[in-house]
Amino acid sequence: MAKKPKSKSTSSTIALNKRSRHEYSLEDRFETGLVLEGWEVKSLRAGQVVLQDSYVFLRDGEAWLYACQITPLQTASTHIHPDPLRSRKLLLNKKELHRLVAAVERKGYTIIPTAMYWSKGRAKLEIALAKGKQLHDKRATEKNRDWSRDKQRILKSARR
Repeated sequence: MAKKPKSKSTSSTIALNKRSRHEYSLEDRFETGLVLEGWEVKSLRAGQVVLQDSYVFLRDGEAWLYACQITPLQTASTHIHPDPLRSRKLLLNKKELHRLVAAVERKGYTIIPTAMYWSKGRAKLEIALAKGKQLHDKRATEKNRDWSRDKQRILKSARR
């Protein structure tokens, strides 16, 4: 009898920050590594992470992820006292760090996490250089999105 292939998850995405596209206009994106503890990796595999309201802060030539909540599992060891909101160091090279520092010093720019995913068995975080949107910008984006959706419906019905 033939062995069944192991069922592998088709999506390597752990968490998305969907609100970031609504609140900010995203410009440059970077893939970063994370410095994690063992219990955090187990929680990530279980999908216990919230990226909303988290941000990246640059301090002493290093990038840190703040306010990212990784909820510890109930089966965590008793000798570890996990802190779900601890700041986590991001792994970037010097060239990327200098580019981010220069952009953040400009008025209105910030660095926000947009997605967390697995890449070759390692947890990666996608961060983006972003500028906050005004209310009228949000309305215009929503209007364009609605129009493109309606346009696709019209084209689809015309083909039939």
